[in-house]
Amino acid sequence: MSYRLNGNSVDRRTFLKGSAAAGGALLGAQVLGAPAVLAADGMTLRYLGTAVNQSADIAKKCKEDTGITIEYIPVTTDEVAKRIITQPNSFDMVDSEYFSLPNLIPSGNLVGMDAKKIKYADKLATVLTKGMVDGKMVGMQGTAPAKVFYLEGEHSAKFAKEQTEWITLIPTTYNADTLGMRPDLIGHEVKHWKALLDPEFKGRTALINVPSIGIMDAAMAIESAGLMTYGDKGNQTKAEIDFTIDTLIKAKKAGQFRAFWTDFNESVNLMASGEVVLQSMWSPAVTAVRSKGIKCAYPGLAEGYRGWASGFGIPKTTRGKKIDAAYEFVNWFLSGWAGAFLNRQGYYSAVPETAEEFMKPYEWDFWMEGKPAAQDIHAPDGTLIEKAGAMRDGGSYAARMGHVACWNSVMEQNEYMVRKWNQFIAA
Repeated sequence: MSYRLNGNSVDRRTFLKGSAAAGGALLGAQVLGAPAVLAADGMTLRYLGTAVNQSADIAKKCKEDTGITIEYIPVTTDEVAKRIITQPNSFDMVDSEYFSLPNLIPSGNLVGMDAKKIKYADKLATVLTKGMVDGKMVGMQGTAPAKVFYLEGEHSAKFAKEQTEWITLIPTTYNADTLGMRPDLIGHEVKHWKALLDPEFKGRTALINVPSIGIMDAAMAIESAGLMTYGDKGNQTKAEIDFTIDTLIKAKKAGQFRAFWTDFNESVNLMASGEVVLQSMWSPAVTAVRSKGIKCAYPGLAEGYRGWASGFGIPKTTRGKKIDAAYEFVNWFLSGWAGAFLNRQGYYSAVPETAEEFMKPYEWDFWMEGKPAAQDIHAPDGTLIEKAGAMRDGGSYAARMGHVACWNSVMEQNEYMVRKWNQFIAA
């Protein structure tokens, strides 16, 4: 997932060489796709997305298995939304985020995906389709995928309240985010989000300076501290936004925050240097710190995680054989190889059971079951992620995704929120 920040792109997976970083995505476009012409043994699909799973390895494997050539168009999150609304004919398929759908579906430029054409439609992860893990509901605050998963009809601009044949986005990747921390410098276990505001860590905490994410991390901390109970942390009222920002400004003036990071590498450096011991963080950044031989944890906190998810959509301008190729690609993507590839980087695949078929038992046990690693754990490019004996922070899939409290979202009062957030940063 990447975000536009002061004209720059921030990518969750920049450090993963040769996999799904932006550089890998661009490599895939240059080597595997451009220009967009009919391939000798198949079709070329122009794939618009944020590089979260735009990987030269995935494109290469897809070409080998299906004959379909993937031409990546890697852009930032806001550019994905802009192109869907203003240039739907500039791509054949898109990988967008569920939280963007309330702004995108009313444009009419994305059509419903036909569940009858999706081989694994009934195997899609229930945390996304129903908001449930192992039969238990997870937190639905923010734009939970289950709220926007189905459309009333193929060309409908309204979300369905129950399951239909028409799916907004076929899920690609999703995960549960929490706070990163340096246990060696803290010296004791941290169990709650309120630690972000705890004077014990004065001058040694940091927040992500992406308003829609930063304010939710702040709300998790504020609610954890018992200062406010939100109706919906992902869709705050003006009064709730005011309280959140006022609380943050007071903490900032008291010297609570060391930094407000906008760059992936900045978050890594803040933690690795020890300048910060607790902060907003993405899972791959935690791994990057660990790869330097520095202890860094990403534990499950009592109040739960902040979830996010993305998925494939088709614009109304895609026609004929291109649509057939798009569905073939989606079905291939869900069939297991790509899912295993993404699971090995700490993300979760849309159809866990097919991904398992392409993972070694010790890999599955580590990433999905929360068991100690029987062998060293490596990323797809060979990077050592964890040594034998290590356990995944937060534990199993059920423990992590089953404990999501809220989801990334765009608030109804988004413009007001961003304005107030900027006042906080400038205070």
